[in-house]
Amino acid sequence: MIVSAGLLYAIALKYFVLPSKVILTGSEGIAAALSYYFENYSLFIVLYLVFQAALLAFAFARVGRTFALRSLIVVGTVVLALAGLPELQFASPEPQNERIILVIFGGLLAGFAKALAFKNRGSTGDEDILGAYFAMKYLKPVGSIAIFAAVGSTAFGLGMELLKHGHIESVVNTLMYTCIYIFASAETLNNLYHKFKITMLVIITRNQEAIGEAITATSAHRTYTVQPGIGGHSGESFWMIRTIITQEELPHLVDAVEESDPSSFHYNYDIEGISRRYYITPIS
Repeated sequence: MIVSAGLLYAIALKYFVLPSKVILTGSEGIAAALSYYFENYSLFIVLYLVFQAALLAFAFARVGRTFALRSLIVVGTVVLALAGLPELQFASPEPQNERIILVIFGGLLAGFAKALAFKNRGSTGDEDILGAYFAMKYLKPVGSIAIFAAVGSTAFGLGMELLKHGHIESVVNTLMYTCIYIFASAETLNNLYHKFKITMLVIITRNQEAIGEAITATSAHRTYTVQPGIGGHSGESFWMIRTIITQEELPHLVDAVEESDPSSFHYNYDIEGISRRYYITPIS
């Protein structure tokens, strides 16, 4: 799966993103901008490899060994695939033709590849490494860091675009398409990878002991709150149990709840602003 993530990301870059000449996020954006300026595809591969080596060293030091090693496999796959995949053209990259199709599909494919890597305890490198680090530290979705990483790289890329062509129209055009790519990629990642999305699960039951045991058995590091209640219509008493979990943990816990008390009623909703003391298992 890790190798597949690298291959998918390389396909997104080679056939959709780089031909559309949008600015990537983070150090990839700098590498892409320089390769566009000098019209040298090999330059992107060389700079990509250099930048990722530095970020992988950071991953080993600050995120975790397993995460760093799997990210290394993804990055290695990307480099080999970028160099070895055949030259193909699926759409015309000019703005008046099919540039928007390349940008949107490239963003979706890149976001899917990133999510696949994260789900298997790795990453596609670059801002995803920083995203993993800050997500663990600040409990924010990993795709959010891509928005911040894009600011510097986009400014650099647009500067190179203006220097090369000297037309503000082409700069603004590239900016518009770059924004579409960044948000398509980031939203795809956040919608598919739920480790740092927090939700409140509420269970209404008459068998609070069985539900409590199901919660602790499924997620031993989670706690829960029990509150007595009375039905407004029936007048019958029940117990309301609340627990805060990640969306990644939600499906397993719901299955455990339904197995322990099939007659229980439950619902969940996303929550924001949770304390940093909330524990999330590390990616690595």
